[in-house]
This record gives sequence, C-alpha cells and structure tokens, in this order.
Amino acid sequence: MRCLLLAFALGVLALQQQAELPSTARAVWIALPLAIALLFYAIAVRDATVWRRRAAHYGALLSAAVAIGLGGFFYAAWRAEARLADELPGAWEGRDVEIVGVIDELPQAQERGTRFALAVEQVLTPGAVVPSRLSLGWYASWRDEPHAADVPELHAGERWNLTVRLKRPHGTVNPQGFDVEAWLLENEFRATGYVRDNDANRRLDAFAGRPDDYVGRLREAIRTRILTALGGRPYAGVIAALAIGDERAIPNEQWRIFFRTGIGHLISISGLHVTAFATLIGGVAFWLWRRSHRLTLVLPARKAAAVAGVVAAFVYVLLAGFQVPAQRTLYMLTVAAIGLWLGRPGTASTVWLWALAVVLAWDPWAMLAPGFWLSFGAVGVLLYTGVGRVGTGSSLGAAARAQWAVTVGLVPLMLMLFQQISLVSPLANAVAIPVVTFIVVPLTLASIVLPWDLLLIAAHQVFAWLALLLEALSALPAAVWQQHAPPVWAIVAGVIGVLWLLAPRGLPGRALGIAWLLPLFVVVPLLPPPGAFRVTVLDVGQGLAVLVQTHGHALLYDTGPRFTESADAGERIIAPMLRATGVERLDGMIVSHQDTDHSGGALSLLQSVPVTWFASSLPGDNVIIRTRVEGGETSERCTAGRRWQWDGIEFALLHPVEANYVNPKLKPNDLSCVLRVSNAAGSALLTGDIEARTEADLIRRDGAALHANLLVVPHHGSRTSSTPAFIAAVAPDVAVFTPGYRNRFGHPRPEIVARYVGAGIRTYRTDYEGALTFAFEPGGTLAPRRERDVDPRYWRDTPRRGELRPLD
Repeated sequence: MRCLLLAFALGVLALQQQAELPSTARAVWIALPLAIALLFYAIAVRDATVWRRRAAHYGALLSAAVAIGLGGFFYAAWRAEARLADELPGAWEGRDVEIVGVIDELPQAQERGTRFALAVEQVLTPGAVVPSRLSLGWYASWRDEPHAADVPELHAGERWNLTVRLKRPHGTVNPQGFDVEAWLLENEFRATGYVRDNDANRRLDAFAGRPDDYVGRLREAIRTRILTALGGRPYAGVIAALAIGDERAIPNEQWRIFFRTGIGHLISISGLHVTAFATLIGGVAFWLWRRSHRLTLVLPARKAAAVAGVVAAFVYVLLAGFQVPAQRTLYMLTVAAIGLWLGRPGTASTVWLWALAVVLAWDPWAMLAPGFWLSFGAVGVLLYTGVGRVGTGSSLGAAARAQWAVTVGLVPLMLMLFQQISLVSPLANAVAIPVVTFIVVPLTLASIVLPWDLLLIAAHQVFAWLALLLEALSALPAAVWQQHAPPVWAIVAGVIGVLWLLAPRGLPGRALGIAWLLPLFVVVPLLPPPGAFRVTVLDVGQGLAVLVQTHGHALLYDTGPRFTESADAGERIIAPMLRATGVERLDGMIVSHQDTDHSGGALSLLQSVPVTWFASSLPGDNVIIRTRVEGGETSERCTAGRRWQWDGIEFALLHPVEANYVNPKLKPNDLSCVLRVSNAAGSALLTGDIEARTEADLIRRDGAALHANLLVVPHHGSRTSSTPAFIAAVAPDVAVFTPGYRNRFGHPRPEIVARYVGAGIRTYRTDYEGALTFAFEPGGTLAPRRERDVDPRYWRDTPRRGELRPLD
C-alpha cells in the first residue's frame, strides 16, 4: 500500500512539471500496466514455485505502482484542465463588466483600499464571460480628486453588485522567483482586477448565507475581536495568526526575525498546534466517556476520544482557512482514527503517506507551495529517524535529537526553497515550540470560547517575552547562513546524504553522508569570464531593475517599484534573485531618479544586501539618501563624466550634468542617471525615464557616445521618449521594454514599438518574456535567455504580440 500511495504522489508531482497538459485521451494507457499487474497477480496466486510466486508478486507490485502513478498524473491533468477552462477570454481583458458576487474570504485592508476574493454568482453584462472566482482590489482614486468615492467597509459573506475591470492571471517571472501564476491557480483565482468607480456598485445582501460564509464571518469576528482587544500591541497580528491562520497583519520586520530564527512554521496554525489541540480534546473526551458505564457499553472510550479529536481538529483547521500544514495533520489524524475504528491502526509511515495522497487528491497544486514540502518533509524526517531510535534516553534528550534530525534533514529543502538556513533555529525552537504550543496557543483558543480579553493580553505578553529572545538571536551576525540556489542534481545528492547521515546506528560510514551534502554548498553559479559581462533585465512589473555582473563585481541599476506600504520589488523579487544567483553583495547601486517604480525597492535592499557604492539623482532630503547617510555610508550624485573599470569592463555615466541639478524646470524623469557599460564584445545603455528633452541634450553633447548594442528603452516605451533622432544615435541591435502587464499608462505605446521595429531593431518585453539575460562575451550573440522559456509550466500565461487590447 505504501508503494502505491507514493506512486500516486509522484504521478501528481510529474504533472506539475509539464509545460503543456497532456491529452486526457492518453489515460487509456493506464490499462496496460494494470493488465500486466493482474497477470502477475494471477501467476502469484496459481504458481506453486516459491521463486516464481515471489517474482510475480514484485512484478504485480511494480506494474500496479506504474498504473497508480499514471492515474495520479492524469487525475491531476483532468483537474488542471477543468480549472484552466474557467478562464477570462482575452477579448474581455480591460473592459468594464458588471457582476454579482459574494466576498469569499477575509478582506485585507491596504494603503489605498481593500483586496478581497469574490465568488461570482451572475454576470450582468451581455455576452461577457467571467471566471467563477476573482481576486479584486477596491481602491481610492489614484489622483485624490475631492469628489472621489470612499472605499466602503467590506465583510466576508456580503453579496455585492460591482462593475469591475479584469485581466488574466499574469505574474512576474524571474530566476528563482516566486511563481505568482501558480499561486493564483492553486487559490482558484482565474482573473485579477479592480472595482471601477460606478454608481451601480452597491451591497445587495449583508450576509449571503452560504456554508462557507458562516466560517468566513466567524473568522472575521475572531480577528476583529483580537485586534480590538490588543489595540496597538506589536504582536497582535501573531495572535490573530495563531487563532485563525491569517498572517497578513504581521509586519515584514517581524517576519524577518521569525525566518532568521527558524520559527516561521510556528507563526500560524501549524500541524503541531492542531495535534496538541486534538490531543487535548480527545483526552478530555476519553476521561469523561470512561466515567459513564452506559456509554462505554455502546462505544469504547478510545473510539469516542478518536472521533472527538478528529472533530476538534476539523474545527480548528476550518478556522485556519484549510492551510496545507493543518490539512496534513487533519488527514493523518483521520486516517489514524479510521484505523483505530477498524482495528487496523497501521504504521506511522502508512498514515503519513495516506495524508500525502489525500492532500494531493484534494489539491493537486498543494505541492507548489513551500509549506507543503516543509510540512511533509519535517514529519517524514521524524518518521525516518524513528521514535525508538531517536528517542532513547530522557525525554529532553529525545526532543533535542528530534530537533537535530529535523534541522539537518531539511537542509536540502531549505536551500532549494529559500537559499538560507537559520543557524540559531535549534535553540530558538527549543524555547519557542513549548512556549507557543503549550502556553500562547491554549490561551488564544480559550479566548475564542471565553469572552475575557485578559486571556488575549496574557497570550500576547508571553509571546512578547519570547520575542525578546528571538530578537537577540536574530541580531547575531551568524544567525543565518545564506547562499546561492543549488542545482537540482546537488539537491538530490543532498537528500541522499541526509538519509545516509540520519540512518540507524550501526550502518557503516554514516559520516560519509556529509560528503553527499557538500555539492549543495560548493557548486556555485557560473560567473562571466574575465573581460565579459552579463546584463539581466528583471521582470518587476511596471518599473525597472537591471543587474550588471562582471567576473568579480555586481551593479544594480534601479530597484523596481513599491507595490504596497509593506511590499516592494526589492524585498519580493530582487533580493531573492541576488541570493539565488550567488550575489552576496552589490559593489554598486544606482537609483536613476525618484519615481517609485525605479526607487521603490531601494530601502529594502539597503537593509538586506551590503552595498559598497551608491549613486543617484535623488534630492538630499530623500528618505533613501537619509537612510544611507544615517547608517554611516556614503552617497554620490550621478554626474556625467564619471568613469570606472571593473574586471576589464568600462562603465560610464553620461547624464545628468551638474547644471541639470540646479534647473528648476527639469522634471525628475529628465534627471535619470544614464549608464553605458561596454567591452570588446558590445555595449549596453541604461536610460531610466529620460524624455525627449534629455535625449536631445545627450545627442548634442556627444551623440557618438550613445551607440550601444543593447538599449533598455527610456520610460518603458512612453510617447514622451524614444525620438527618431535618439534611436538613430544609439542604433541598437536589441531594445528591451520594461512595462507591467496591462499597466494603466498603456506602456509601451504602439507607435513607439513600431518606431523601433521600423528601424530594424529586435524588441523584447519583460511582461511577455519574463526576465531577460544578455551575455556580452567574445564571439557571442545577443540572443537573450528568456525566463518564461527556461522553465515553462502549463499554467503560465504568455501573451502573443499584438494580442493585448489598448487601454481606454
């Protein structure tokens, strides 16, 4: 059975690696290994020869595993085909559509409005086709008009009539980046968009009354009560996360501490919390049931306790929003309870595999989330090391050895998923696990049943004391090991090394497992050879970030946009990409100008990545400059004529000149730092948001210096830039546009794209191709590595040129 359950899981995993969905008609091939398995089974039953029966038995098992694996593969394909069919046609992107729907999750307040999920019940616009579930934002006006309508207060379970404007699921694609489109698919968001200002927008029902609405309204009520009772206390978001699994009220600064100390798994409703709660309720039920002789005659106390524990776990998991770690525990408890009822409890590994199969049958995309691998991986390590083997000696020693096993066992996964390992995690978890599990969580759950705010205040205070230790551990210079993302083969070798290292005592050469772990750390990404350089134009949405790497140096030009008050491209996209590609520090950072789509990620990067040299055209009172100076670091102005050389590569700033800084009529766009990077193989020109006026000034000052093989197009392809004279002066072979998908500015303008194409220039767009990497090496070509083509997946939306409708 264990072999068959594992085969099903591997089949589902194989489907999620596909670039295209297979035809479901091919599922008939399952019949072949199934027929072979039946044949082998018949031989095993009838043949009297021992060795033939044994061979037939293994043949039947192998064939059945292949059939079940194919079944998992095509089952996941069938589920994916059904979900992808619920799509927004391209013809309805960017058009106003009137719909009726129910708010399907807890609304999340943001800086300028609210984001929420909407379950669509009715489409009122004639002929419109809208997916059944949407991710929407309702924002205040971008321009702060005095007559703009306020965003109303939204609640889970409300039914609304709304006018919305939608687009297909589309996210940024970068090396080792977070896959937004996979997350949207898993959460059944088949379109995203925003609510339009319209008099027809109105609340139809205060409560729709669907079964999910009762759960959603209960979760919202609990969250509101917790946040109200705790006022402005710093860890109110943590207490809310422990109660209902809603982690979005936790500030990024706290998450940084939790991840650096390795206790992030505790800051939500984890499997450990569900198990502890179910055990408590089951124990109480067992004690009460045994007190009644009549009840024990009807049903044994152990079976009653098992039912009570599963029911308690189910209620808790519902409060958690049905997250994967909580699901895993619920299914394991359910399988164990069923085994107890049937008198066949089964082994721990069988229960674990049943939980794995049930999770993937319920949600085939669960394995796309890091939490899936860490949750099942941690339990799998504990099962592999074995209670009897790890747990010899005192209970304290057993707990320490179990923590050691999990820490070592998850090293390959942590490096694959996050490229970092918390070195203080064993100590932090040794304290945090009992404090959170046996003090903070029980107090929090008790406050849900008992209307005493004192319980919440006590839970918060205990966690605040724990946070003092976590902050101290996080502040240690060696708290975290960070490195590049290891290649797939090194991860496989690392898993083998872990299994070998944690094998039972007595296995010869267990220490050799360390050798299998070494490739995780010593196999580093290839750098450009001496005299060559690499330019990576990142896909950051509507904004710009370009990484220039030489053999021994790295420079970042612009830092991408700020998305919300708590999220920006520096933290979400650029820093993970730098870490994954092995860039431990930036030798230079240039922020071209103050627009937030170019400077929005600077503060996050300056806090998380060492930066040796910093230059910009920002005013002296800008918060980025102040932060840099207050930290004792230098900051320079971009000034034309500044030149330097790294590893044989020439860098030259061409704009602005000193006179530009004192010209009050010059817009921030025209102060953009213009950088040219060159070697014997070619050159690249990075232009920020310069407009026609600055383009003319550059041509007038030194038009010959503008020539470049690669041009990052000024201002994302705005009609205020890319004059014919400028394009002729640069004469690039390749031009790269950096717009956000269906951005509100309409970049790049069609006439500007046509101007480049008409000049015989190859054009690329980051919203079409993802991040673009160009290598300037002797004998090389400017054919880019297009990130959407490197590791394609069936769920990724790749717009075709000319397919997008112009914005109104």
